[in-house]
Amino acid sequence: MKRLVVDASVAVKWFVPEIHSTAAARLLEPEHLLSAPDLIGPELGNTIWKKVRRQELTSREAAQILNAFPSVGVEIYPSSALLVSAFELAVALDRTVYDSLYLALAVAQDRALVTADQRFYGSVIESTFASHIRWIDDEW
Repeated sequence: MKRLVVDASVAVKWFVPEIHSTAAARLLEPEHLLSAPDLIGPELGNTIWKKVRRQELTSREAAQILNAFPSVGVEIYPSSALLVSAFELAVALDRTVYDSLYLALAVAQDRALVTADQRFYGSVIESTFASHIRWIDDEW
């Protein structure tokens, strides 16, 4: 069993066909145990909302995606318990606390964070936390 943290940049690809969607779908295979901070729901919702605004999705499709997300089986952890360490990571990496919540969970659980956010990945891979980050197309 491979234990991984995923962020919203990966989760959206489970539902919306875009670059790296095939790689994201591999994470849904039974040998992966996925976790994320509770921020993943609002971030996924916001991304889907943007796609509705740009007319890439209908409101009905958006609702179906948001209703389907819980069935994916990502283990959700409260952000409040990660906030201090996420803030410290955000300061150290000059990245948002939002993004750093995912990394804080990966560090706390001694797991890798899988992301499709290139800017965040670039910041982390060049840091002392490189062992906790994986690009979506990497082997996990």
